[in-house]
Amino acid sequence: MADDGGITVRSLADKVEWLIQHRWPAERARPGNNVGIAAQISAATGEEISSTTVWKLRTGRSDNPQFKTLKALAVFFRVPVGYFGDDEEAEKVGDAVAAESAIAGHALNRDALRALVEMSDDARRLVADFIVSAARLEKGR
Repeated sequence: MADDGGITVRSLADKVEWLIQHRWPAERARPGNNVGIAAQISAATGEEISSTTVWKLRTGRSDNPQFKTLKALAVFFRVPVGYFGDDEEAEKVGDAVAAESAIAGHALNRDALRALVEMSDDARRLVADFIVSAARLEKGR
């Protein structure tokens, strides 16, 4: 993954894998293999997706799928179809999922969010730097 002016450039395989790991619909059981993933996507969208297609997308063996395949993935994972081509759009989706997860997991409550909004830009940058530093420390353990 290269960096392009602050935006991480990711392959289609990276984007598909990220969706499977981080954006799996909560109302659907998470399958353990590509056969189950393909079956769930097909059942939810009506678009026939094979386990081979899922495997090729996840491993990077296919980086130019049919538009109908991308559209089915976008519908299933509730992302804009532009997510698959535009790295900036992919980053926005990742940011939204991170925010949703933090709020749903009660890591950020309404009071904390309001306090962030009310802070100066310098104070928000300080908090952001602290969070990134803490995450790096935790990841290193």
